Amino acid sequence: MTTPPPPPQQLPIEAQWCLEERKPCIDLEVARSSQQQRWGLQGRPPLAPLRGMWFPFPQPQLLKFWMHKTPSPLDMVFIDGDRVIAVEANTTPCPNLPCRSYGPDIPGTSVVELGAGEAARLGIGVGSAVRIKPLTPAPAAPAQD
Repeated sequence: MTTPPPPPQQLPIEAQWCLEERKPCIDLEVARSSQQQRWGLQGRPPLAPLRGMWFPFPQPQLLKFWMHKTPSPLDMVFIDGDRVIAVEANTTPCPNLPCRSYGPDIPGTSVVELGAGEAARLGIGVGSAVRIKPLTPAPAAPAQD
């Protein structure tokens, strides 16, 4: 007898990426711990417009993401500091391993995942400014697992 998988991860909205003046802000769930980052958007239905998940990292590093068990296509926006360094648009869901990895061959500091097509719809591309602000004071860093 197999146990059913846990329900998909739903994190609170803790940050916003506000685009240029007179454009909307994207509400972001924040995957802070390594466990939250591993789960990401697995098993989640398509993201609504102006919703996403932010994966911040403490230091620049090569960031490679995949779509294992993520049922809906996504746009992955790779960021270094305050600029977009790459966009992987309309990434393909991957129900079974092996899965393709996405990401540039240069270090970055974070990734924002959006519903497929959102980056283009909002005019987000390489070189776009990134201004992500917390909505509440950041909690203490969780213990690494």
